[in-house]
Amino acid sequence: MTEPTPPVPSALMKSEIPVVLASASQARRAMLENAGVAVIAQPAAVDEEEIKHSFAAAGFKAEEAAEALAELKATRVASRLPGVLVLGADQMLDHDGSWFDKPADRAEAKRHLQALRGGKHRLVSSVVAVMNGQRQWHHTDSATLTMRQFSDDFIDRYLDEMGDAVLTSVGAYQLEGLGSQLFNRIEGDYFTILGMPLLPVLDYLRQRRILVS
Repeated sequence: MTEPTPPVPSALMKSEIPVVLASASQARRAMLENAGVAVIAQPAAVDEEEIKHSFAAAGFKAEEAAEALAELKATRVASRLPGVLVLGADQMLDHDGSWFDKPADRAEAKRHLQALRGGKHRLVSSVVAVMNGQRQWHHTDSATLTMRQFSDDFIDRYLDEMGDAVLTSVGAYQLEGLGSQLFNRIEGDYFTILGMPLLPVLDYLRQRRILVS
């Protein structure tokens, strides 16, 4: 059975002024485009892993690290685009004070899932708007997710099914796909879990008259 095609926003509901997204994330870009925002992706050239290590050494909280990295991405891109609104975004996975990056390979993905199963972790997503080198707005949100107590055999089967897709997200899962089978409780905003607190972003774009109110 063919799945229904998601409705395309009408021209009336789409923004005419493009917003630059300082991110290589396909999920974030799709969220904005599906909501009717004209998006130009311009990934920022930053060493996220090294920066996060420095933040951890400095004692940053996950919220502080996500916001600082989101602002850094937006500022880097905005420096090349005067007069253009740039959105930078970042997400942190916080498990009892430990931060998880995207797994480097299947073996690390398995270790991450073994560490997270049977317990709670938080996903913290932050977005910062920058124009002409000045921060215009920001919003940070978090969600709490509880993984069920699954077996190592289940992990192996899950990794077989997902393939390299597990390497594209912190926690080795995408909630919109098979990753939903890993959980038995989720508390928080769905879009925040996907990587961006979308509804506050849309509200801000309406305030700037980029979207109709």
